[in-house]
Parts: sequence; C-alpha cells; structure tokens
Amino acid sequence: MMQLARRHNGGGAEPLTLGRVARDEGLTVAYVAKIVRRLRRAGLVKSVLGRSGGYTLSRDPGQITVAEVLNALGGRLYNTDYCSRFAGDKAACAHLGDCAIQSLWGVLEGLLDRVLGHTTLRDLLVGLPRAPIAIETGSASAGERR
Repeated sequence: MMQLARRHNGGGAEPLTLGRVARDEGLTVAYVAKIVRRLRRAGLVKSVLGRSGGYTLSRDPGQITVAEVLNALGGRLYNTDYCSRFAGDKAACAHLGDCAIQSLWGVLEGLLDRVLGHTTLRDLLVGLPRAPIAIETGSASAGERR
C-alpha cells in the first residue's frame, strides 16, 4: 500500500505491477497477488488494464486509514472470542470467568483501533505526527495510584 501511495499524485497514479511490488518488497508474486486480491475486494486498490497497467489506490492516500488496510488483510489483533479459540487442551480457557488480562487486551485493542483509525497512508508518507488521541480508560493511571 505504501508503494501505491507514493505513486499517487492527486488526479491519478502510476500503476504498479505485481512483479514490481514483489521484487521491491522481496516477496513472491503469488503472495503479493493474494494480498492485492484482498485489498481489491475491500475497495482499497483497483486494477488498471493495458500495456502499462497494474494496480493503483482506489482513493487518495489521505482517505485510506491504516485500520482499513489491516482489516482488509486479516482483521483485528484481538477479538473477544480469542480465549475460546486458543484454550489449549480444554474446550475454553481455564480463566475465562475471572481473566485478569482479557480486559487489558480489550483496552489496548480499543486504543489501537483509535490510533489506526485516525492514521492515513498520507500520514505515514509525510511522517507528520497527528494530534494526540485522548486516552480514557475509566481508571486511575499507575502514576495516580498510591
């Protein structure tokens, strides 16, 4: 996505071939094709036919968030059903009812979602820091506890 974003120039873009992306990123063409297929289904990239065809972003890099890209490629880092899917040898996690870490993962996922949802490909391109996102967890921070 960053290669495509670099080539985007307001009104249009220079298409990139799967082979070029694969070569530049050190990946196989088959793997890049799989990734691009997911991005295309999500409406983030489009194909350009013809001799000088390839793939371009479907929108301006300032209108595509990192969250959209990650969701297209595989979804969230933490899901509430994680503990039931990865329970070891048991049907469910032994700590499912009194898990101390599950709420922490939920808070971290929420914070990460907010940051990624506010960060665009253009932000990554220009390296401009975004305004800080307020962090509200509903409890006192470690520095406030005594």
